[in-house]
Amino acid sequence: MSIMSDLKTALGGLNIPIDDVNLRRFSEFEGLLLEWNKKMNLTAITDSFGIMTKHFLDSLLPLTVFDIPQGARMIDVGTGAGFPGVPIKLARADISITLLDSLNKRIHFLDHVIAELELDGICAVHGRAEELGRLSEWRETFDVATSRAVATLDMLSEFCLPFVKVGGVFLVLKSADSDDEIEAAKPIIAELGGKIEDEFSAEVPYTDITRKIVVVRKVSPTPERFPRSMKKIRRGG
Repeated sequence: MSIMSDLKTALGGLNIPIDDVNLRRFSEFEGLLLEWNKKMNLTAITDSFGIMTKHFLDSLLPLTVFDIPQGARMIDVGTGAGFPGVPIKLARADISITLLDSLNKRIHFLDHVIAELELDGICAVHGRAEELGRLSEWRETFDVATSRAVATLDMLSEFCLPFVKVGGVFLVLKSADSDDEIEAAKPIIAELGGKIEDEFSAEVPYTDITRKIVVVRKVSPTPERFPRSMKKIRRGG
């Protein structure tokens, strides 16, 4: 339980309140992650300290720099094993979260996590962002999109911004040395109806890892031609 005690201390330092129920859920989530990881590839990080810092605390950094409105609807694109969406839900029960991933076996895992942790206002959906983002029932219906997926900011923006309503935001976690990548993404972000509003640096507690969190505000509707197919995105056509 010492790791969970360290987690509670770190969250206090980040000014993220946590009650005992949700602290216990973090511990249960870790157990489920390790159990399922034995039969499918969910994470290369398998020690408690690494899970606490590189998954839980890292996922929660956006909450330390941006005030997500009460009751906001959020979509976590390319969520993988549930990061950052599940930790954000455990810290902010008021946020309604959709976990989107293109791999169905990860969705089965996330459905199990949601059931075992008895979470409300969160669901896991199997699908590709570049396809769902074109559908009226998904397009421009979320207050917030987020992603910790391994992709460049220009690509992530095309996956995520179509989901965000005008006035909403896309919060993306990038590495500390991503200045050139951020600059290169500005033209496509503008085409998608977005504008970089702010950039923050935040340190992951107990580590020497510094994250850059980019806040992209949706200032106008995304043109109908976006998102393009993956093939067109990759070739820039």
